Amino acid sequence: MPRGGVNAPVPVAPEATPAVDPRLIVRQEGIKGYVVEFRRRLSSGELGSLPVVLALIVIWAVFGSLNSSFLSAQNLSNLSQQIVGTGMIAIGVVFVLLLGEIDLSVGSVSGLCAAIYAVLNVTNGVNEWVALLAALVSGAVVGVIQGVFFAKVGVPAFVVTLAGNLGWNGLMLQILGATGTVNLSGHDIVSRLYSTIYGQQIAAYGAAAIGVALFVVASLVDARRRQRAGVPFRPMSDIVLRTVLLAIVAFLAAYTLNQYKGLPLALLIFLIFIVVLDFVLRRTGYGRQVFALGGNIEGARRAGINVSWIRISVFSICSTMAAVGGLFLAAQIQSASQTSGGGNLLMNAIAAAVIGGTSLFGGRGSTWSALLGALVIGSIQSGMNIQGLSNAIQFMVTGAVLLAAVVVDSLARRTQKAAGRA
Repeated sequence: MPRGGVNAPVPVAPEATPAVDPRLIVRQEGIKGYVVEFRRRLSSGELGSLPVVLALIVIWAVFGSLNSSFLSAQNLSNLSQQIVGTGMIAIGVVFVLLLGEIDLSVGSVSGLCAAIYAVLNVTNGVNEWVALLAALVSGAVVGVIQGVFFAKVGVPAFVVTLAGNLGWNGLMLQILGATGTVNLSGHDIVSRLYSTIYGQQIAAYGAAAIGVALFVVASLVDARRRQRAGVPFRPMSDIVLRTVLLAIVAFLAAYTLNQYKGLPLALLIFLIFIVVLDFVLRRTGYGRQVFALGGNIEGARRAGINVSWIRISVFSICSTMAAVGGLFLAAQIQSASQTSGGGNLLMNAIAAAVIGGTSLFGGRGSTWSALLGALVIGSIQSGMNIQGLSNAIQFMVTGAVLLAAVVVDSLARRTQKAAGRA
């Protein structure tokens, strides 16, 4: 019998506060809704890209104040072209990190695929398109092999890719042969993709306009689809605000590029890869399965997701993007050599993905993280080169920035757990 008698009131547990879609908050409360949503995100550790954007602004402000040439159109244009190779590899790393795994072989894979292309095209005279396809297919096959060992055999991804880092590097040296270096012609397809710059001002402004227009169309289609389904959708005011902000950034970037030589084709290709693969992650069933697997592997398995297939495909995508990045890096230095894929390339690619906002714990990230992270690392290296600082200082500073990004990610995850959102 309950203490206090038969008629004593039974304590009732307090009702849980229902989760409210941020689109609904904004639509109902306007500007106040943005403030409420921003505070909620801060309190629950959902920082998104805010830390890296603030860090990028601080980095540019510091180096710009130390040397005015850092923010010149020439330096920023060169920077946008130089980050493409590492950024491409970082996109693939984002996919693996979304699973909560790591790929330590991307540097060696990038060098291997660059060597395959150079040897086939330059040494053996194979058609440049065939050589390019062979390099990309080789990257995909490497990813499948590593994915099978991880997903089917059960070898930890860390061990598989660490072994791959050594093995693929050895294969690259074998392919390059005794000379150790194969110089590109400078007129081949890979070199042209990297070095081509569209000098007409309409090219950069047109690309910016097309990007903004596609964003508007996608936003309106998504809002209409959600409205028909009877679920919260972004109000027109929200879409307009986002469009204006995107247009400012896009046209400011186009203006800066036009102040030097124009729009680099390599940068345009990089952005296309980011947009297309972001669509794959966020707008397709496959992408949702990747996020689900990274968020809760057991829950994903019980939901009927083919865990092995997703893992193998993700590692294949990662290695394919490593091949793409390796080709751009070879075009940047006009050769494939024994040092291709070495040095700090692996660390820079992983650091770019993590610094850009992709969680090391899986389930949270975006292909745009590769762009933001590559910009941060590239800006630090460019600024310190202008200041004449040694590589030792650059390594220490980059390491500190990477550690800071991981600390922010860990603290955000801890806050999310405390808020019941992890």
